[in-house]
Amino acid sequence: MLCAVYKSLKKDQTYLYIERRDDFEKVPEALLATFGKPELVTLINLEKRTSLALTDLNKLKAELRDKGYYLQLPPPAEDLLAEHKAFITTKS
Repeated sequence: MLCAVYKSLKKDQTYLYIERRDDFEKVPEALLATFGKPELVTLINLEKRTSLALTDLNKLKAELRDKGYYLQLPPPAEDLLAEHKAFITTKS
């Protein structure tokens, strides 16, 4: 299974995976409006992959089959203050 990967120029570390290059027919208009103009990053043969860096490969394949696209959002930002407060609370 091949897929095309696009990055968002509006949203940092946000990627859109679609089944075919430049075929955004299955991607909702509202998502494309928020995503901005997609910039092609790469084409990936998912059958030759056993994993991807920040994406669950099985979930990616399932969503491509079911919806025709997959949106990869950036990982949540670290909240060091909350971690510190939780650490202090456990020590008291």
